[in-house]
Amino acid sequence: MRIHTATVIAKSVLIVLSAVGMVAAQESRPAGGILRDTSYTAYSATVKIHRKFPDVTLALPRLPKGVVEKKDIVYTTYGKREMRLDVFSPSGRGDKMYPGVLVIHGGGWLSGERSMLVPMAEQLAGHGFVAVTVEYRLGPEALFPAGVYDLKAAIRWMRAVGPEYGIDTNRIATYGCSAGGELAAFLGTTGDNPKFEGNGGCLGHSSCVQAVVDVDGLLDFTDSNSTRYDDNPNKRSAAHRWFGASYKEKPGLWREASPITYVGKSTPPIIFINSSMAHYHAGRDNMITELKKIGIHYEVRTLPGTPHTFWLFHPWFESTLKYTLNFLDTTLKGSGSRKP
Repeated sequence: MRIHTATVIAKSVLIVLSAVGMVAAQESRPAGGILRDTSYTAYSATVKIHRKFPDVTLALPRLPKGVVEKKDIVYTTYGKREMRLDVFSPSGRGDKMYPGVLVIHGGGWLSGERSMLVPMAEQLAGHGFVAVTVEYRLGPEALFPAGVYDLKAAIRWMRAVGPEYGIDTNRIATYGCSAGGELAAFLGTTGDNPKFEGNGGCLGHSSCVQAVVDVDGLLDFTDSNSTRYDDNPNKRSAAHRWFGASYKEKPGLWREASPITYVGKSTPPIIFINSSMAHYHAGRDNMITELKKIGIHYEVRTLPGTPHTFWLFHPWFESTLKYTLNFLDTTLKGSGSRKP
C-alpha cells in the first residue's frame, strides 16, 4: 500500500507539473544558444523525495488574492543575453512602499530555475513584501563569480525601479535555498564590495541588503563538510564544477567564494533555516561565532528529520514560510531595519 501510494502521488505530481510547465528534461542540453543543466527540477526533486517521504506534496504556484505578478522583466543584459526576473507585489498599494525580497533558487550553482520558488514568492507578496524571483547565470554558462554579478545587478535594479514596483529601497532582503541560500548569504556579507559588483545594469545604486534568509545553504566552502565531497577525482563536486577548479588546486578561490570570509560590522541580520543534514550548512556554526563577536543578530531554525529540499514541499513549506515571515517582519518591518 505504501509503494502504491507513492507511485500514485508521483504520477499525479508529474501530470500537474506538466500542466504548469515545471518539468524539464533531466540532461544537459543547449537551449536558445545557452548551455543548461536541467537535472534539477521540481519534478526530479519530487521523485527523489518520495523515495523516503511518499506522502509529502509539492507546493505549487497559487497566486493569493491581492497579489499581482509581472513576469519576464529584463533586469540587465550582456550583449544579446537578457537576464530576466518576475515580480510579485501587493495590489492596490497606492503610494505605499513595501520591503523587497530577492528570491534565489538552488540547484548546486549548476541547475534549477526561478519558477521553483514562485510559490514562496507569491506567499511573501501576500504578506506585505515585494518578492522578486530571479534568473542568474549558472555554472554551465559561466563560472563563479558571474552569477554573483547577476544577483547584485538584480538588487541594484530593485533600487533603481523601486517606486514603480512599490519597493522600499531602504529595506531589501535576500532569500535563497541551498545554493541560493549560499548566494543569499554571500550577497549579504559582500554588499557594495567592488570585487563582486560586475558590470551589469544600474551601477549607480547600492547592492547592500538589510536582511538574509539562508535556507540550507553552506557558509564556508573550505569547511571539511564541504571539501570532502571533492575528494573523488572521478566525480567533480558541484562546487568544483562551479569554480572550474578543485579545492586542492585553488583553495584561495574556494575561500574567496565563502560568505564567512566577509563577515563584518556591515553584515545584516541573518536567519539560518536548516534541514537535519549538517553538511548542507557547512560553516554555519563558525559564522555564528563571528556574528556573536560583532553583535550581529542571527537566528537558527532547524526542522528535525527533514531532507534537503524540504522547503519545496508541504508540510515543511509552511514552517519555512512562518520562520521567514517572523524574521523579516522583525528585521525589515520593525524599527531595527537599517538603510543601505
